[in-house]
Amino acid sequence: MNAARIAAAAERLAGHVRRTPLLWSPGLDALAGRRVYVKAEPLQLTGSFKVRGAWAAISALPPEVRDRGVLAYSSGNHAQGVAYAARAHGIPAVIVMPSDAPEVKIAGTRALGGEVVLYDRAGEARETIGADLCAARGLTLIAPYDDPEVIAGQGTCGLEIAEQAAAAGVDRADVLVCCGGGGLSAGIALALEDRAPGLRVRTVEPEGFDDVARSLAAGRRVRNTALAGGLCDAILTPTPGELTFPILSRLCGPGLAVDDAAVLSAMAAAFRHLRLVLEPGGAVAVAAALTQPRAVSGPATIVVASGGNCAPQTFATAIVETR
Repeated sequence: MNAARIAAAAERLAGHVRRTPLLWSPGLDALAGRRVYVKAEPLQLTGSFKVRGAWAAISALPPEVRDRGVLAYSSGNHAQGVAYAARAHGIPAVIVMPSDAPEVKIAGTRALGGEVVLYDRAGEARETIGADLCAARGLTLIAPYDDPEVIAGQGTCGLEIAEQAAAAGVDRADVLVCCGGGGLSAGIALALEDRAPGLRVRTVEPEGFDDVARSLAAGRRVRNTALAGGLCDAILTPTPGELTFPILSRLCGPGLAVDDAAVLSAMAAAFRHLRLVLEPGGAVAVAAALTQPRAVSGPATIVVASGGNCAPQTFATAIVETR
């Protein structure tokens, strides 16, 4: 993986995904005690950053391979990104999704033309199901994070951050990134290494599912004990990716973790001050900026809000419980 691959992905994505804004508000700054810039990926097509990696990976396939169709496994955001990109390319997409994924994400994936195959997250292996379907139907797997082209696509978010931070006069800051398997964090870290080396990625995860933070501390990949049941469904992964972890180890600072109460408060704060709807997994980086100010350095913090595909009842809970 290198910066050239990210630049090439950016060329293929041009005109097909959105350049999302870098937002701030005095109210959010007051809560954090410093300037907080929020990269608003919920405003991306399909409601999350995942369409970047999906488009990058699908567009890089040889036409004869791409035409047979693609497969993805995802709790919802990667699913919708792949379904959208596949439909735009005129090819079939099969999506393996956990049965406990939010209904809004399952319905969204089907609405985008994806064929959804549900599985039990606690008792079945999505990788096995996906491999069997690929073999039977000749599909190509678009992995959620352990794919060079997916990482490159996510890295285009980092290219935008580098340009937007420079325009705002920010040349040194921690960049807090919501993290599951590490594709977004790794891609952004690589892009910033090349374009804005004064900006350092910090991964953020929910407590109890902080495998990346613990792996960074241990210097090796470790696993989560629990695989399901957390509020932040979008970023519940068992262990950091094989491709992403070496990048994270080399380029990222210590990982952070936040509890569910902080996540719900962050969702409410983002809505009140930015009118931005965040899902729980997309809000963990905002939560860290608001509740752990001494864990980050500098007069400003850049936060990647990674997704906004939130179940209405969950969003209502965030607003009501923290008003």
